[in-house]
Amino acid sequence: MSFETIRYEKRGPIGLLTLNRPDRLNAINQKMLSEINSALDSAEKDEDIRVIVVTGSGSAFSSGFDLKEQMERHPTGVADWRPLLDHDFNTVFRFWQFPKPTIAAVRGACLAGACELALCCDLTIATDDAFFGEPELKFGAGIVVMILPWIVGPKIAKEIILTGEDRLTAARAREIGIVNQIVPLSELESAYLKLAKRIAIIDPNLVRQTKRAINRTFEIAGLGEALEAALDIDLHIEGEGSPDKTQFMEIARRNGLRAALAWREQRFTKATDR
Repeated sequence: MSFETIRYEKRGPIGLLTLNRPDRLNAINQKMLSEINSALDSAEKDEDIRVIVVTGSGSAFSSGFDLKEQMERHPTGVADWRPLLDHDFNTVFRFWQFPKPTIAAVRGACLAGACELALCCDLTIATDDAFFGEPELKFGAGIVVMILPWIVGPKIAKEIILTGEDRLTAARAREIGIVNQIVPLSELESAYLKLAKRIAIIDPNLVRQTKRAINRTFEIAGLGEALEAALDIDLHIEGEGSPDKTQFMEIARRNGLRAALAWREQRFTKATDR
C-alpha cells in the first residue's frame, strides 16, 4: 500500500502507521487525513493486525493541523469550514473508537490536533525530549477534538488550553495522565514494539470487547455528545473568524508562516514580561 504523506507497514501483528512529512514536522493536511483513514480501513479488515502504533518520521510526532494549507485554501464561513473540521474530527477521534488497541509513540513536538490524536490513542509512549500542547487559542483558533478534559480533568485542561500551553514536558504529561511511559529516544521503537507485542498475545476478541467496555463508561458519561457539541462551537469560532486568527493569517500570507508564529509568540512574551 503506497501513500504520499504517511507510511503503513505490517510488523507481524502490529500495524505501524508513520506520519511522513518530516520537512513540515508532519503537519496534518487533508491528504494525510484521507491516507490515515485508508490505512486504518486496511488494518481494521486485516485479522492478522492486532495493534496499531502511530508515530512520526524525523524529529517530531507532529506539529498539528497544517496551518499553511489553511492559509492557501482560505476557508471562509461555516459552509467552508464544516467539511474540513468534520474530516479533522472524524479522523482523530477514530483512534479512540478503533476496535483494535492504538498506541501513540511520540518524540519531539506533539501539538494541537496531533496532541488530540495522541490523546485519542489508548496508550502513549513518549521520549524524554517530547513535548505536548494545545496552542490553538494563541492564534485565534478553536479546539477540534476537546478530549483533554476527559483525560486530565477540567482544572488542568483549562490551564493548558486557555493559556495556549505548547511546551508541556513529557514528565509533566505523564504526571497528569497524558503519557504512560517515558523512554530515551534510542529506546522508543523497542518500547512500543514490546508493549504492542504484549497486547497482541491476548485473544483479540477479548481485547476488542474490553476496550469497548472501557470506552462505554465514557460514552455513558456523555463523551460523544460533549465532543460533538465542542466541535460545533469550534465550527462557529472558525466560521465567524476571530480578529486574532484573521491577523495571524494575514501576516502568514504576507510574510510567511514563520513570521506569523513569531508575531504570535511576541504578543505573549510582551504580556508576561510586564
